[in-house]
Amino acid sequence: MAGFRSFLKSGHSPTLFASFLYFSFSCCIWVLNGAMAPFISETFGLSPAQKGLMLSIPIMAGALMRFPLGLLSQYIGRKKATLVEMGMIMVAMLFGFFFVKSFNDLLAMGVLLGIAGASFGVALSLGSGSFPPKHKGLAMGLVGAGNVGTAVCVLVAPPLAQAFGWVTVYGFAAAAIAIPMVVMVVFAQEPPDLDPHASFKEHIACLFEKDGWAFSLIYAVTFGGFIGLITFLPTYYYDQFGVSKVQAGQLTMLAAFMGAALRVFGGWISDRWGGVNTLNIVLVTVATTLVACGLAGGSLVLTTLLMILCFAALGAGNGALFQLVPLRWPLATAVAGSMIGEIGALGGGLVPNAMGLSKQYAGSYMWGFILFAGLAVVMLFMLRIMQVRWTRTWAEKGGRARSA
Repeated sequence: MAGFRSFLKSGHSPTLFASFLYFSFSCCIWVLNGAMAPFISETFGLSPAQKGLMLSIPIMAGALMRFPLGLLSQYIGRKKATLVEMGMIMVAMLFGFFFVKSFNDLLAMGVLLGIAGASFGVALSLGSGSFPPKHKGLAMGLVGAGNVGTAVCVLVAPPLAQAFGWVTVYGFAAAAIAIPMVVMVVFAQEPPDLDPHASFKEHIACLFEKDGWAFSLIYAVTFGGFIGLITFLPTYYYDQFGVSKVQAGQLTMLAAFMGAALRVFGGWISDRWGGVNTLNIVLVTVATTLVACGLAGGSLVLTTLLMILCFAALGAGNGALFQLVPLRWPLATAVAGSMIGEIGALGGGLVPNAMGLSKQYAGSYMWGFILFAGLAVVMLFMLRIMQVRWTRTWAEKGGRARSA
């Protein structure tokens, strides 16, 4: 406990809390359509492929918006960028409440939900910006634990949709986003970890570096798997096992909560053991559990247990990777994090589509699970190659922060 108090005193803890709350609400809103998918599918009579398309659009739209928001934050400040984004989220939710009447409107709403998904890089950089390098992993893990917003969403949105209608939930979201806006204005401050004289070329340098793309591809498995599976799982549980719409959300919540909680652990253990070491174990676990999930489609209990283990690994992997980001790009963490988050979330967009197409054309969701497990294995081999240079240039052995 004394160690945690020491950690909080080493940076600006009110900003850390404000960033966590902002990211939590953003994650909650980002996956609204996924949480309400059984209700939406029933309203419009969607095929498996249409369900996959509907669920992938918010993920991919959010991914594409991450880098522009991160770049904007380098110029106007991360605190101001969060307030701009939350104002846009409020307008987007009001559009959903008043204007979503058809499947095409729903697809447009999916794009607007992506605004909430853009928060990632800015939230993590703002929350961890005032903390020293040796505590960056834990600080980013705590902010990143805002992924728990996805668990809250799949737990709360289905009962609200059942009681008031799924369109009304957009109205509730429009009102709720005012809470993190007020907290951000009152408690957060802009961290001092930016170079005010950096050129545009220096801000976007990570776009042209192998390390940036390697991080992004790994994150496409860890975070892409996390957000893609959370978005799809309510539909999977409802279709595969015949549980109720509310129960589908509750089962998804178990896995989502585990992934969010273990993100903190992933950042903490990576500060001590090294992010590279942690990621090696994570990718092996993810590949193994996904294959097992594909083969366990007849057992609700076994599938749920495997999903909890898979999400624990995914969450730890997200924390581990973002322990490494500020070590590699100490003065451009917001932009680098946004780029990595963008490509990582795009990987999540593959999951609902792959699952829907697998079900529609192969008659089973199994091949969707196996495809993503294969990607995890490919990333493991790439990591094994890249880590040799990383630990010779900017990180200690295993991926820890250098003492200097």
